[in-house]
Amino acid sequence: MLSIDALHVTYGGAVQAVRGVSMEVPDGKVVAVLGSNGAGKTTLLRTISGTLRLHRGKVESGSVTFDGADLVSRDPAQAVRLGLVQVPEGRRIFGRLTVEENLRAGGMGNRDKAAKSKAQDRVYDMFPVLKERSSQRGALLSGGEQQMLAIGRALMASPKLLLLDEPSLGLAPRIIGQIGEVIAEINRQGTSVLLVEQNATMALGVADLAYVLDVGEVSLSGDARQLSQTDEVQRLYLGHDGGGEAGERRVRVPSGKKLSRWTA
Repeated sequence: MLSIDALHVTYGGAVQAVRGVSMEVPDGKVVAVLGSNGAGKTTLLRTISGTLRLHRGKVESGSVTFDGADLVSRDPAQAVRLGLVQVPEGRRIFGRLTVEENLRAGGMGNRDKAAKSKAQDRVYDMFPVLKERSSQRGALLSGGEQQMLAIGRALMASPKLLLLDEPSLGLAPRIIGQIGEVIAEINRQGTSVLLVEQNATMALGVADLAYVLDVGEVSLSGDARQLSQTDEVQRLYLGHDGGGEAGERRVRVPSGKKLSRWTA
């Protein structure tokens, strides 16, 4: 389980990006973090994945642990070895490398050839278009296909907890709906997910729990379905005033639903 307690993070010792945040990601759950630009969502993921120092950020106080292991003092490679893998905002694939080379890069830390082969089969089963385009350079893929590749590359490390930073950013509504299905399927296969999103409809539709960040602080938290029905979340994030049923605006993936393979 991921546990964050009273976390304070600054940039340059002056800009407070996260202020006293506490949250948990239980094993086997999808947890969504909502908030506008500048709310501290990406900083939170950087702290968890060990990349905060690369962006000149610093944990001033508080703790971040995963299965009892302290994450604050660890670098990104150590975080991956613990089972934490991040898909960054903007996808950040290797454009000059082929699809297959991108996937191999994602599994470099795993020396078990059988495990890597199984992980690649899992990725190609989830995203068959990547198998079809395995020899194509990443830069030539569409935006939706690049997002598939970014998620697939992360899955090559067989993560216990997948960190997703704005996976719907810049994509068409049809593809966003498919992202929600993919996240639900990844979770059904046994991977916990921490989903940072501005698209609250999609995020709340797949999440078990949710937190709302406002200027670096947790302003709301709780069961995702219940949270989606609050007036504040409906007004600020779901685009209506609470006069209708929240379920009419949600993208809930029913339990046991078969994943319609993402073909973009």
